[in-house]
Amino acid sequence: MEVTRSMVRLAVYILGPLILISYVVGISRMESPNDLWGGIPESWRPLNVTCMFISAGGFLIMWWFFLYRWDASVVETIQWPWDQGDSGGHARLLLAFLLLMIPSALWLELTAFHIRTDYNWTQWVVIGNLLLVCLGNILLGLLAWNAHQQSIASGTIWVFIGSILLAIQVIINDGILWNLKYPW
Repeated sequence: MEVTRSMVRLAVYILGPLILISYVVGISRMESPNDLWGGIPESWRPLNVTCMFISAGGFLIMWWFFLYRWDASVVETIQWPWDQGDSGGHARLLLAFLLLMIPSALWLELTAFHIRTDYNWTQWVVIGNLLLVCLGNILLGLLAWNAHQQSIASGTIWVFIGSILLAIQVIINDGILWNLKYPW
C-alpha cells in the first residue's frame, strides 16, 4: 500500500485532537493533576509551559511545510540521511509522526496509571513511551535536515528549525529532565 499525503494528513488530523482530548480527560479524572509535574520544581513550570507553546509552534511549522506548502511530489522524495532514492517520503513522514503522536496521546494515562498503582514496572512503560516520542521527533528532524541538505524546496531551513523547537519540549524537557526529576 502506497502512503500518500492524504493519509499522513488524516493521521495527524485524527491524532492531534486525540492528544488534546487525552490530556483534558486524563487531567479531569486525576485526584491531584499536579502530580503529573513529578519532580519539576514549581519555579520551572512557567518556563516549561512556555516551551510547550514553542514546541507546538515547531510542530506546526513542520506540519505546514511537509503537508501543505511543499508539493506532494517533492515531499515523496525525502529520504533518511543514510538512504538513497526518490520515493517513500510520505511513508517515512507517517512513521515519524506516528511515533511522535501515538505515545503522546498515551503519556498522561500511563503516568496516571503509574501514580495510582506505583508498581516498579510502570515507570519503565512511561519512560519507554516518552522515548518513543523522542524517537519520532528525532526522525522528523532527520527528514527535515535531509530535505534541507537536498534543497528540495524553498524554506527547508524552517522545517529543521521547527524540529529543533519541537525538541526543546519533547527531548529536553520531557525525555530528559522530566524523566530525571520524576520521583520514581
